[in-house]
Amino acid sequence: MKKAVKFVVNGREVEVQVEPRTSLGDCLRSELGLTGTHFGCEQGVCGACTVLVEGEAIRSCLMFAVQLEGMTVQTVEGLCAPTGLTSLQQKLHEHHALQCGYCTPGIVVTLHHLFVNNPTPDEDEIRDAISGNICRCTGYQPIIAAAMALARDNRKAST
Repeated sequence: MKKAVKFVVNGREVEVQVEPRTSLGDCLRSELGLTGTHFGCEQGVCGACTVLVEGEAIRSCLMFAVQLEGMTVQTVEGLCAPTGLTSLQQKLHEHHALQCGYCTPGIVVTLHHLFVNNPTPDEDEIRDAISGNICRCTGYQPIIAAAMALARDNRKAST
């Protein structure tokens, strides 16, 4: 038996009919065509499926779509800048921080969440933020370097 759920995703109000057991990630991908959210472990460990729900970073594989009634969701697709890459995305590009791309959406959403809440994090805060995101390609150093570069730019801009 399917249930109707209304919520806002990337600034757009949607209504979907889902089975109560449908995860948020499955709903985003299958019902709404937002395939930027990736699944890795489906146990909340790898971070590939990270999205923002009510402004908080969560694992979309661990939340049921029916729990979203009246809430706001932002996916990696919703983080795009209208004129091109965001400053975070630009730094990741400049530092060759993302390789195969499978973990990329989760890392981008996680770092976006960090920088919204703390525009000038230090290295320990960056490492802590991405500690729940598994990347098998980069060794994390380019990701950390990119985030540190953005934090430096934000510090300069605030002085």
